[in-house]
Amino acid sequence: MKISARNVFEGRITAMTPGQVNTEVVLALPGGESLVAVITQTSARGLGLAVGGTALAIIKAPWVIVAAGDGGPRFSARNQMSGIVSAVKSGPINAEVAITMAGGTTVHAVITQEAVEELGLAPGVPAQAVIKASHVVLAVSGSR
Repeated sequence: MKISARNVFEGRITAMTPGQVNTEVVLALPGGESLVAVITQTSARGLGLAVGGTALAIIKAPWVIVAAGDGGPRFSARNQMSGIVSAVKSGPINAEVAITMAGGTTVHAVITQEAVEELGLAPGVPAQAVIKASHVVLAVSGSR
């Protein structure tokens, strides 16, 4: 599978909570981080998702919000992953920021160059990747 999204993580489904319309799916990533996705029940059934199974979590880099530091503000977004900035690729308008978590998972974000400067983001600086659960797209291999 080729895809334009920078963030593609394979994880094991550890929990599923169905609602009236949507289902919350929790994935355990290989580095020990958890990632929460909210998808429709129709999609969960269509993908054949079940606790213990695996799925790919796909997140486009522009959907990732970056917060400086490893604590500080609290957000309503379910996914708040603390790590260290491992790379910044600057451009005239936007920059790509890579944040590596303690378990080795790296999340890529595309934010404005102005935000990089205002937040003081540079390799070695603590930061958080903040991702709304509704921005996590799930996929499974075609062999199911």
